[in-house]
Amino acid sequence: QVHLVESGGGLVQAGGSLRLSCAPSGRRGSIRVMGWYRQAPGKQRELVATITSGGNTNYADSVTGRFTVSRDNFKNTVDLQMTSLQLEDTAVYYCYVQTFTNNYWGQGTQVTVSS
Repeated sequence: QVHLVESGGGLVQAGGSLRLSCAPSGRRGSIRVMGWYRQAPGKQRELVATITSGGNTNYADSVTGRFTVSRDNFKNTVDLQMTSLQLEDTAVYYCYVQTFTNNYWGQGTQVTVSS
């Protein structure tokens, strides 16, 4: 069973920065894709950013230029550096890991941006 441990959420003022981290534990196969999704109140869960084992990244248009996803293939960790945070970035952020056989989700970490 794979368990994703997330950290780094919290309360920040608009224009500020936060860094989220995620580390999987437990037995798993080779990890193909790691990344982050988010879900705001009353909205569907949406892609924020993903990164493949080869380093290819994919960002939502709304965060391009403000957020940076990175991973450590040795430690199998994935981070999300968020800058210039906006009120609209308030959401629960979920770590995501895709292996060749399964998809895994973290429990979510709250990010709240205040004015």
